[in-house]
Amino acid sequence: MSDQHYILCIETATSTCSVALSNGQELLGMRESREPNMHASAVTVFIQELVADCGITFESLSAIAVSKGPGSYTGLRIGVSVAKGLCYALDIPLISVNSLLAMAQGYLTDNIELSKKAVLCPMIDARRMEVYVTTFDTHLKELEETKALIVDAESFDQWIDKNQQVVLFGTGADKLQQLFEGNDKVDVVLGFQNSAAHMIPLARQKFKDQSFEDVAYFEPFYLKDFVATTPKKMF
Repeated sequence: MSDQHYILCIETATSTCSVALSNGQELLGMRESREPNMHASAVTVFIQELVADCGITFESLSAIAVSKGPGSYTGLRIGVSVAKGLCYALDIPLISVNSLLAMAQGYLTDNIELSKKAVLCPMIDARRMEVYVTTFDTHLKELEETKALIVDAESFDQWIDKNQQVVLFGTGADKLQQLFEGNDKVDVVLGFQNSAAHMIPLARQKFKDQSFEDVAYFEPFYLKDFVATTPKKMF
């Protein structure tokens, strides 16, 4: 199979709304915004602008890759709905990419000098001290199942006790700086953001492996069920 193929990547698992277009390993272009609550209004506009600016047509696309979660219920629902709609309309395959794995891939790409003993903990903010998290080694081997975790000072002792350096990053890590202040075995990386560009190597490999989703039945990995809240009465 030729390595030259256009894959459109869509990332909406967090407050970041991001789309990227690749050809093989090459990033051709990207559109993204970190303004909250704009996925529904922005994602299709970003896609149309990106495809036009890169000088291709929608019919040139080989596949659509979408961040499957965990993450924001609303954001994931919007991203997956758009991805499935494009796959139906263009009759092309759907690729799903674990949001936390894509974050780990992105962090490794920017930190190639990272110690091989490091444990990567990409985190997506849930609420209060809760995060969606899993752990990877520096070869992107998953070390634990993805879970919703209420973080405390002892949450990563299993790795610290093995003298491993724990690296926390993502929207869920930003609120943990004070909790781990002074712990030289836990690095809290501030300001790391999700991006559709992080998905490119993973989506490319899945395309080569023909690892596609059933467009009709695919659903995001929400991890936790959506809980509707009743607005408080105003007196």
